[in-house]
Amino acid sequence: MSTNADPLVALSALPGVPDAVDSVRKAVDRVYGHRVMRRRSNEVTSEAALRGARGSASLSGAEWALEEVRRRSDFSGEGDARVMGAALRLSAEAGQLLSIWRQSPLRVLARLHLVAAADSDAAAGRPRLAGEPVFEPLIELDLPDADEVAGRLEGLAQLVIAGSAAPALVTAAVVHGELAALRPFGSCNGLVARAAERIVLVGSGLDPKSVCPAEAGHAELGRAAYVGALEGYVSGTPEGMAAWITHCGTAVELGARESTAVCEALQRGAA
Repeated sequence: MSTNADPLVALSALPGVPDAVDSVRKAVDRVYGHRVMRRRSNEVTSEAALRGARGSASLSGAEWALEEVRRRSDFSGEGDARVMGAALRLSAEAGQLLSIWRQSPLRVLARLHLVAAADSDAAAGRPRLAGEPVFEPLIELDLPDADEVAGRLEGLAQLVIAGSAAPALVTAAVVHGELAALRPFGSCNGLVARAAERIVLVGSGLDPKSVCPAEAGHAELGRAAYVGALEGYVSGTPEGMAAWITHCGTAVELGARESTAVCEALQRGAA
């Protein structure tokens, strides 16, 4: 397949990206090779979902301790509680949408936004129209207009439907970066972008049991590094794109490391 037909292949060859892809694969393989995964993978998956949701919420401004997230059952309040609740709902919903993603990614994105925004956004589940505001306070990049958003969303959907020979990390990073850059919805765009990244990583077969929460890794790397890497994606330069993809790779590795620690704790009987 030529890179003209499959533009993601060209990104796969950027400096540093092949090494990042290889490093991610080794990190994921280490988790899946852990003896605990043979008997208790469901527990590791559940814990990864919780930690991933917490990480995604923190990047959207809701800084909660893991034990507080584990303890709480009501996230219906305003502010941080609403953000945390949205992240948890997305974590639960993403796994239900894997089979639809490759056939209808725009339908999946609409569903993710509907789930995240719940009753807080009258336009939940549809891309913003011209003149409609966007509430995404922690991403301060230039905001594309509604017409550009519509065109680029359609292009992204076609890319997903066509499939790619590129590694899953590259596809996941582009989906995440494009959605975060476009901010197609009136709210919850960062949460939706990170949930879509997870869907790609799981659905591709790289992390089929969803035990390597990239969202937790993104949070560990920090908000400033996240926004800085995203600026590289938005620049469209080879250097910027490579920096974003490798940043996403490091996030997956950190998520894998976190689940390896969970496996170790389960093995010791400490969790």
